[in-house]
Amino acid sequence: MDLSFSAEEQAFRQEVRDFFAENLPSEMSDVVRSGSEMTKEMMDRYHAILNAKGWLATTWAPEFGGPGWSPVQRHIFEEEACRAYAPRIVPFGLAMLGPVLQQFGSKEQQDHYLPRILSGEDWWCQGYSEPGAGSDLASLKTRAVRDGDDYVINGQKTWTTLGQHANMIFCLVRTDPDVKQQQGISFILVDLDTPGIEMRPIRLIEGGHEVNEVFFTDVRVPAANLVGEENMGWTIAKFLLTHERTNIAGVGFSMQSLEEVKALARVVKRNGKPLSEDPLFAARIAQVEIDLEAMKITNLRMLYKAQKQGAPGPETSILKIKGTVIGQELKDLARRALGPSAAPFPGSLEGNLSLAPADHANDAARYFNNRKTSIFGGSNEIQRNILTKTMLEL
Repeated sequence: MDLSFSAEEQAFRQEVRDFFAENLPSEMSDVVRSGSEMTKEMMDRYHAILNAKGWLATTWAPEFGGPGWSPVQRHIFEEEACRAYAPRIVPFGLAMLGPVLQQFGSKEQQDHYLPRILSGEDWWCQGYSEPGAGSDLASLKTRAVRDGDDYVINGQKTWTTLGQHANMIFCLVRTDPDVKQQQGISFILVDLDTPGIEMRPIRLIEGGHEVNEVFFTDVRVPAANLVGEENMGWTIAKFLLTHERTNIAGVGFSMQSLEEVKALARVVKRNGKPLSEDPLFAARIAQVEIDLEAMKITNLRMLYKAQKQGAPGPETSILKIKGTVIGQELKDLARRALGPSAAPFPGSLEGNLSLAPADHANDAARYFNNRKTSIFGGSNEIQRNILTKTMLEL
């Protein structure tokens, strides 16, 4: 197969590059470059900029409001967005629920929810993990019992990313406790303003409030909010997770991080010489760059396959594993390059007290935050199990 980009794809890359140069506000790229936390207002504004261009829902078909891009075009868009230090698109409604509704949702659900995702009227979060049901998601306990035209939900979800901003949550719930675990799960949409829902913040190791836990006590949800058929939630969950795992790989973000580490190593000195000339540090940079190049080629191969078959397959687990390991290594290299001048938490070294370059003041916090990536979206150990079963047939 030919891994080079066609003339049309190169022209598309230039169009995307020009768009970001002309339309991305500098205050947004400054926040991304510094590793600071994005506000909801800033994320909404960025989404609105992309939506006005028709480039917000990159995986959606044109009939639902997407650009109808090929997998290669989406790859190019991500590379150029990272190159411009654009914010990351919040994935829950756009990259996760949107494709699910297009594949499994009713016409009424598609007509109601998809336009509201694009407009920002609905902000979605994901209700999958529970205490005791993270990587072993099939063991979830949150129960939904049919009562007339409603489901009554009781249980708890955890690690609900950006739930403090959301007004809607899509959940996996157990609707049949008497069958095999995977066969008794359903996928349902819940309005977070419904009585009986409580959301509590979880503070992360670096001090940020990114995730939450959500409690459901006798929450009544219309049965019309069930996506697909009752007890087919596991099929929907697997479909959604292939999209999530491809997104987690973050090839473009690792390319961005690699350039940052290289630039840092050229200016930081050890024993009077740039860190880039230290044989051990240079060897680590070389190794992660080799790994990243291999992952880029693997990603292009998968994009080529997806372009022919129309959907990602179980091999997305490869991208999830390698993408998260590479991302963690790059954050570790940046922190090691800064040494004692790396701020241990956001804002703990400010003004004249900070010895780190302005763009790296939060590198230690980013390192700590990035430890989670090999666990969420299905831990890397689970991904290896998926690969051995589906691709190696072991």
